[in-house]
Amino acid sequence: MDPRRWTFTRQTLAVLVLLVTAVLVVALGGSAVVLQRQADQNAGQVALALARAVAEDEVVRAGAARASDAPAPADDAARADLVDGPVQAAAEATRRRTGAFFVVVTDARGLRLSHPEPERLGLPVSSDPSVALAGGEVVEEGTGTLGEAARAKVPVRAPGQDRVVGEVSVGVPAVEVDRLARDATLLATATAVLALLGGVAGAVLLARRLRRLTHGVEPEELGALLQGHEAVLHGIGDGVVAVGPDGRVVLANEEAVRLLGRPVGAGDTTGDWPAALRRLVADPDPVASLTVLGDRALLCSSRRVQRDGRALGVVLTLRDRTDVELLTRQLDAVAEAGTVLRAQRHEFANRLHLVAGLLDAGAGAEAAEYVHTLLGTGPLGTAVEGLDAVRDPYLQAFVAAKAAHAREGGVQLRLGGVAVPGRLTDPVDVTTVLGNLVDNAVAALAGRTGGVVELDLVQDGDTLVLAVADNGPGVPAELGDRVFESGVTGRPSGEGGIGLGLVRQVARARGGAARLASAGGDGELGGAVFVVELPGVLERGAGR
Repeated sequence: MDPRRWTFTRQTLAVLVLLVTAVLVVALGGSAVVLQRQADQNAGQVALALARAVAEDEVVRAGAARASDAPAPADDAARADLVDGPVQAAAEATRRRTGAFFVVVTDARGLRLSHPEPERLGLPVSSDPSVALAGGEVVEEGTGTLGEAARAKVPVRAPGQDRVVGEVSVGVPAVEVDRLARDATLLATATAVLALLGGVAGAVLLARRLRRLTHGVEPEELGALLQGHEAVLHGIGDGVVAVGPDGRVVLANEEAVRLLGRPVGAGDTTGDWPAALRRLVADPDPVASLTVLGDRALLCSSRRVQRDGRALGVVLTLRDRTDVELLTRQLDAVAEAGTVLRAQRHEFANRLHLVAGLLDAGAGAEAAEYVHTLLGTGPLGTAVEGLDAVRDPYLQAFVAAKAAHAREGGVQLRLGGVAVPGRLTDPVDVTTVLGNLVDNAVAALAGRTGGVVELDLVQDGDTLVLAVADNGPGVPAELGDRVFESGVTGRPSGEGGIGLGLVRQVARARGGAARLASAGGDGELGGAVFVVELPGVLERGAGR
């Protein structure tokens, strides 16, 4: 086996198998010793019970008493009489009936009165009979003339007396003891093998369970993955949120918490997230889309993650595009203002050429009349009533440009209350906010005849308060303040944008506010009314 593939899982499996095997071997060895001792004890108790039974036999007691009182057999003829004696017959009958190894009866001198081998009758026993002849009982293991056996010795008393007239020695063969112990050991071994197989099976199942939980990644690889995980999550500038199949957050890095503007921890639900982010979690889209969340413009994308055909969830990536998006919108406003100024310069050059031509032709009266006519029109030849109340040239030019753009869409831009005597200190933020509000109002009037957008501009110290109203259908009542969220719109087309989100973002960044003053049905025009306060964008005083 490749040593590099000797994985932690396999090591764990091997350790578990060895541990179970060692435990079972120790347990089996101890059980075998105990079983052997138990078999020996059982065999000794069986021999003792048989010996007591034989010692109580009246024939044996009477025969042992007669033999003890008679002289010892002195020759082979005397010993031969014992072969057919009643004691030999009773002892052998018991031995054959019980399967004992031997049943030996002696007289008070220790001379055999019965023995499985008749030629040994009348001879002294090979083991010490003194304990039994003294009235005691003995259970022991030993080797006699017939071999190794578990034996018991008990005294034989004379009929009707307590006088000891002999002993009975019964032996259970060691082979039988070993058989009993072997049978018990085999049963214990079979149980141990089954336990070992069960332990190995459990270890294998545990290893497979571990692999499923780690999706096939070995524990030693998890360390490297953790290092990479920490390096990627905390070393990149993007926010990363992993959402499990159950819709709950699995993990989120610090950048994601910062961009979302809320604490995000493992186990949190996404049910209270903004609608745009919930859609990305429910229907992953790897193509990044711009979303305004609070004061930030985020570039969001999501991908579904799978491994071995199993859905692991969705990974949401967040990139902060606030500064880039603001610069883009501001550059668009500046470019639009520059286009208006170039158009004005071209228009004024044409008018000056006409005045110069009239003067050269000596038509002074016509030239004067033409100049008076120009004084009553706007910069691009169309009057914007009330624009002269705006002293700042940037703001004046921008309003004129937006009026011209609105006319191209069949919408009239008019000024309501205007009182801005100061000069702008930050024309970029003002034109960004004003441009988005006017563009949204004009877009809301698309396809309608007689569309009107009304603009109010009021200076309050260094704060510019502006309001944009239209005579369109207004904002649906169910949207309310959510119209400032990314992807939420009140346009009839249903097409969502991020303009209003940027408006609120710029206003809050300056310490101001942006709100929906009326969703529709109120006021002179009857459409939606948006009000924005931009502190610090004007010089204090009347200006120049």
